[in-house]
Amino acid sequence: MEIKKPESMDECIYFTNRAIGDGYAMAWAYRKECPKCKKPTLGKPLNKRGKVDKKAPYYECKICKYKENNEQVEKDLKLEVQYKCPYCSFESETTTEYKRKTFEGFPSYVFECGKCSKKIGITKKLKGKKAGFEK
Repeated sequence: MEIKKPESMDECIYFTNRAIGDGYAMAWAYRKECPKCKKPTLGKPLNKRGKVDKKAPYYECKICKYKENNEQVEKDLKLEVQYKCPYCSFESETTTEYKRKTFEGFPSYVFECGKCSKKIGITKKLKGKKAGFEK
């Protein structure tokens, strides 16, 4: 399965590039297409200071200002992952649902290695605590 890497961060709702033990994971979720103007521009709205309002209960089209609630948008998104397994060093690509689950005690996007079938988690960046693999 061939997945397409984003050319710009503007194409993505989520992007991360993480080291996971002896492996790595680069993951992204493309923006959903606006049902009104048919362009992939749905994203979180900007607050008064011009920054993205991460806690907003809806996504908004930057062009036509169409609004859709978080649950509707996030259930349709897919997380695309390019990775090197920290257990068996297998390199591959996969897709998973855009939903965080608790993995080893941390909120993570979880996917399976295509070779050894072990679960790998892309943890949320945590302040003050070390998340992920320990040597």
